[in-house]
Amino acid sequence: MLELQGELNIADFEEVIFRKTSISLREKTLNKIQSSFDFLKEFSENKIIYGVNTGFGPMAQYKVKDQERIELQYNLIRSHSSGMGNPIDPQFVRAAMLARLNTLSLGKSGVHPSVIELMLALLNRNIVPLIPEHGGVGASGDLVQLAHLALVLIGEGEVFYDGKLQKTETVFKQENLQSVAVKLREGLALMNGTSVMTGVGLVNVLHAKRIMSWMIKASAAINEIVKAYDDHLSEALNQSKKHAGQQEIAEKMRAHLSDSQLIRKREHHLYREAADVVKFEEKIQEYYSLRCVPQILGPVLDTIDNAEKVLINEVNSANDNPIVDVEKKNVYHGGNFHGDYVSLEMDKLKIVVAKMTMLAERQLNYLFNDKLNDILPPFINRGKLGLNYGMQGVQFTATSTTAESQMLSNPMYVHSIPTNNDNQDIVSMGTNSALIASKVVENSFQVLSIELIAIVEAIEYLQLQEKVSSATKKMYDKIRSLVPANNKGDGVWYSKVEKMKDFLKNTIE
Repeated sequence: MLELQGELNIADFEEVIFRKTSISLREKTLNKIQSSFDFLKEFSENKIIYGVNTGFGPMAQYKVKDQERIELQYNLIRSHSSGMGNPIDPQFVRAAMLARLNTLSLGKSGVHPSVIELMLALLNRNIVPLIPEHGGVGASGDLVQLAHLALVLIGEGEVFYDGKLQKTETVFKQENLQSVAVKLREGLALMNGTSVMTGVGLVNVLHAKRIMSWMIKASAAINEIVKAYDDHLSEALNQSKKHAGQQEIAEKMRAHLSDSQLIRKREHHLYREAADVVKFEEKIQEYYSLRCVPQILGPVLDTIDNAEKVLINEVNSANDNPIVDVEKKNVYHGGNFHGDYVSLEMDKLKIVVAKMTMLAERQLNYLFNDKLNDILPPFINRGKLGLNYGMQGVQFTATSTTAESQMLSNPMYVHSIPTNNDNQDIVSMGTNSALIASKVVENSFQVLSIELIAIVEAIEYLQLQEKVSSATKKMYDKIRSLVPANNKGDGVWYSKVEKMKDFLKNTIE
């Protein structure tokens, strides 16, 4: 059980989103939320407070009558439930809900505790609002996407429940849940924030960490397959460059290969008298996709770590407008809903995930090209050349998918388009950036799945099972249990790769 108190870390998201851990609220947190609501209700009397007794956006110049305040909130929710496109993956929506729940629990938004209690119930019962992918510009928060969440909380819209899309009203009756009755500014408070882009972003970070872990394993294993020299992973070499990520990658690869019988020491083979040699039969140095892994994955690791830090800061921040400060007895108007921090990190994340995908594709090509590796048949074809084709077909998929990720890596952060009668004249496009990053992440899992199957095929063809490191052998055994050996001619690949991808994406190590 995760106890919500306004301070989450990425492990908490992993617990709730992937392990379906239930959430509870401390009484102290509920009291803070109630105090915020009570203060704002009293403070807003005879004062102009945005979103309480004014219109929204450029309509803020119009005062709303006291008797119309509640109608104002419902109008906002319904009018902005205008998203289009495919539904956002329920996994991402749950993360967004957790992010919004945490932000509101800070007591800076003035919502009634009933909002928190219903959102908590939806998460714990896996009732997931339908939120479309298109609509957010990420400046006044995720207005459109969060409106669809708010729509469910007032008992309208649709939800995913029990494996299918259903009317919210139907599910609430089945689960004996009571919709929220707006009391003050619950409409704006639910919608005005960065929770969708942040929730999607945190799932992206968790997935990127998994991809990184498997890329280290794959890179270590392919160095074993070709019997690479170990000095490009040495502490002496990598400590001479002052980047933490590079040093950590090299250290992890050394640990992975610590008991390998295949990795060689340069001094045993090349640091000897060779005056009469004109041309060396073996490569003096490996291709960059094998030799430069710490230098390639190092900045990737640093970027993922920084993205985690920024997004956790965001999820633990008040990103509403206005901000209610009970201690100072004031309400502050500003722009904490602006998503630039998240947008920039998601652009950077999709770039580095695309780079990992490119590295996987190049390592895969090395294994498939017999003229490069000089130890394996073309495409690791274990049948009759010409009649059989091995893994030739899946390389096209890897190449195509990698190319798409390269194209998708162009930034959203600098693609601001003014909107909302120019009230929102410079926006973050953070939700778009996070969702596009999720596509790049999905692509990376696909390419990595193909590479890992190829590595196992290569180990088996070369009969290296008893010579690889214990870490590689463990990986080999697991993949073999998922994907049987391809030693009976050609077979259909797509179901095997899909099974592998699902394992990589959903397995928590």
